[in-house]
Amino acid sequence: MLRADNVSFAYRAPVLDDVSFEVRRGAIVGLLGPNGAGKTTLVRILDGMLAPTSGRVTIDGDEVAGMARRVVARRVAVVPQETHAAFDFTAIEIVLMGRYPYLGPLQLEGPDDLRVAREAMAATGTSAFENRSFATLSGGEKQRVVIASAIAQAAEILLLDEPTASLDVRYQLEIASLLVRLNQNRGTTMLLSTHDLNLAASICSDLVLLRAGRVLAAGPSDEVLTADTIRRLYDVDAEVSRHARTGRLTVVPLGR
Repeated sequence: MLRADNVSFAYRAPVLDDVSFEVRRGAIVGLLGPNGAGKTTLVRILDGMLAPTSGRVTIDGDEVAGMARRVVARRVAVVPQETHAAFDFTAIEIVLMGRYPYLGPLQLEGPDDLRVAREAMAATGTSAFENRSFATLSGGEKQRVVIASAIAQAAEILLLDEPTASLDVRYQLEIASLLVRLNQNRGTTMLLSTHDLNLAASICSDLVLLRAGRVLAAGPSDEVLTADTIRRLYDVDAEVSRHARTGRLTVVPLGR
């Protein structure tokens, strides 16, 4: 469904080098790598905000670089690591921003847009925040509202850049549970950039490991997330095992 074929990108220095992988329809794919690996740049290229220096990104065979921004926004939604509102928007106003790809010039949201936004808030457990100022919400509440905005965008693909960064354990678990529900109940395809190896191991069917702008490994999580690949990716030793109660892969860093 979503493919990167031989994608390279450079500012003044190379950032991505011959990156290729695919995200199958209905999958949750984790994008892992150390700081500076090129993850955020890759997310921006997949969303069409940046054009690759070479290579291409396609959705069902259609090249993203050739699509109008409004068309891309109807197919791909992005959840950034942090969202800062320039004005004192309410939560429902933030969610309604997801409807912009469907509005004409100077057109305001109508009853159908409001219905879609409220359904998205119900799906993310944020209905109670509808009239709250976005600025007054906690980090986890804000992130759920931003995810609701992405749902209201009605895109096929959700790109998430560090969605649990700076959140405490409770909110990390809430966001992880929410993403799994959206995937199972709505069939939303996701690419999740994260530093949290255990989050990736618990919810991602496949992983793409990125180091120094190149794909180190890609494939099913069980095959890719090993002590050897973690050592090559992060230069740390780690123990990878299955949790006795959950049966999920668990990563315990041991040291450099």
